[in-house]
Amino acid sequence: MSTPFYVSPQQAMADRAEYARKGIARGRSLVVLQYADGIVFVAENPSRALHKVSEIYDRIAFAATGKYNEYESLRIGGTRYADLRGYTYDREDVTARGLANLYAQTLGNIFSSAAEKPYEVELLVAEVGESPADDEIYRLPHDGSIIDEHGSVAVGGNADQISSYLSQRHREGMSLGEALRLAVESLTRESNGTERALTADQLEVAVLDRTRPQQRKFKRVLGAQLARLLEESAAATEDAPAGDDEGKGEESTED
Repeated sequence: MSTPFYVSPQQAMADRAEYARKGIARGRSLVVLQYADGIVFVAENPSRALHKVSEIYDRIAFAATGKYNEYESLRIGGTRYADLRGYTYDREDVTARGLANLYAQTLGNIFSSAAEKPYEVELLVAEVGESPADDEIYRLPHDGSIIDEHGSVAVGGNADQISSYLSQRHREGMSLGEALRLAVESLTRESNGTERALTADQLEVAVLDRTRPQQRKFKRVLGAQLARLLEESAAATEDAPAGDDEGKGEESTED
C-alpha cells in the first residue's frame, strides 16, 4: 500500500496565497486617494462596459482588481446586502465597515476551503464622510484580512511601487485635479523605472464627492470633464516654477 501524499497545512496555505497573489499582480493597477472634497478612484481600464469601480450605496463605493467574474460576483452580493439592510433598518445602518466585514468573511471562507481555489481578487471599500477625517477606506486582500487605509492606496499590478510613490507625494487638502494628476503619474510608472503615457480613454475615474447636495455621493468622471482635468493637470505641471516649495519637496523625496 502506497503512502498517501501529504502537504503540511502551512505549505498548503502558502501555496494558495502565492497562487492568488500572482493572479492579482497580472491585473491592471488601481489607486484610491483622498482629496479635499472626497475620495477619487483611478483605474487603468480601457473597457467602457466592464467597470472596476462601482457604487454600492449612498456614500459607499467598491473597487477591485484581479479576475473580473470573481470580483463582480462579490460586488453584486455587497449591493444586495446594502439594499436589504437599508430597506429593513435604516440607510445610515449601511456602512463601509459592515460591507468590509461581509467581504472579509466571504474571502476568508473561500481562501481556507480546500474544495475550491482562492479568489484572485483584491478589494477596496470606501465611504466618504462629512469631513476628510471621517472618510474610511478598507483594503481586503485575497485571504479576507482587512487593512484600514488612509490617504492613498494602490492594488494590482506593481502596487508596492505605486503605493511608495503615492505615500511620498500625497498630502491632505489636495484638489481633485491635483489628486488625479498624482494618481495618473503613479500609474504610468513601470516596475523598471520607465514611464508610459495614459490617455483619458484608458482610464476609469470616479469620485465620492461629499459636496454633492443629493444623498448619493458617487459620480463617474467621463469624457470631456476627464479630458479637461487631465489637460489642466498637465498644464499645471508645466507651469510650476522649478524653484517653488512644492518642487523642492519632490526633489528631496527622490534623493
